[in-house]
Amino acid sequence: MTTIKELSSLKGRRALITGATGSLGRVMADSLAELGADIVLVDRQGSNFNSLSVDLTERWGAKVECQVCDLEQRTERADLIALMNNCDQGLNILINNAAFVGTSDLQGWAVSFEEQTIESWSRAFEVNLTAIFDLCQGLTPLLKPAEGASIINIASIYGLYGPDWSLYEDTNMSNPAAYSASKGGLIQFTRWLATTIAPRIRVNSISPGGIFRNQHKEFVRRYEEKTPLGRMATEEDFRGAIAYLASDLSNYVTGQNLVVDGGWGIW
Repeated sequence: MTTIKELSSLKGRRALITGATGSLGRVMADSLAELGADIVLVDRQGSNFNSLSVDLTERWGAKVECQVCDLEQRTERADLIALMNNCDQGLNILINNAAFVGTSDLQGWAVSFEEQTIESWSRAFEVNLTAIFDLCQGLTPLLKPAEGASIINIASIYGLYGPDWSLYEDTNMSNPAAYSASKGGLIQFTRWLATTIAPRIRVNSISPGGIFRNQHKEFVRRYEEKTPLGRMATEEDFRGAIAYLASDLSNYVTGQNLVVDGGWGIW
């Protein structure tokens, strides 16, 4: 009989994580390194690769590789795909974590529907959906022969539900159409891909609820009142989900969207 410890082990496996130096990406990298995986950190120019790389090496003894890639740029994605396919180290796990979330000062983004622009819409779709299609397609030949091959797409509860606009009243926060639509598309792409590249590669997504990042206090209060567990998420809340879907613990799970939202969507 196989043990839980054996099923959760990622020793000898290699994982690529996009958006790796962000707060959620760091936790994902640390979680997989703890289970024994070697890690390829992918993020934009200027990202703090060094501190994360040192942490993973010192804490878990992981082999860490850092790759600069702006996923909004197709040429840079092509270079990353070529580099991965031309190396001889293989790939077992692909985590599409990077996302275009915009900022309140981005023109045509955190504004009324009438003011949202095609330019901001296109940028969001390029990173949140097109880039993920590109990486999945380009890295499938590398994943297919790998042991325990798994793709994990990081979606959002807003790919499932419409926004509750009362949460945003009297704040500078918003919920642009492009973000929700691209994340909804990602969940459906996950299902489509799961049937297409089975049985050699499993494909699943995780839809996080709101993560506390010092948002406007009224937004936080309203959000927590709507959440059965009474709080917003922290990055630590996603360690179990990523470990489960990346490892053989979920060996018979594909095409699923794991919602990690404290019960926010069950009302």
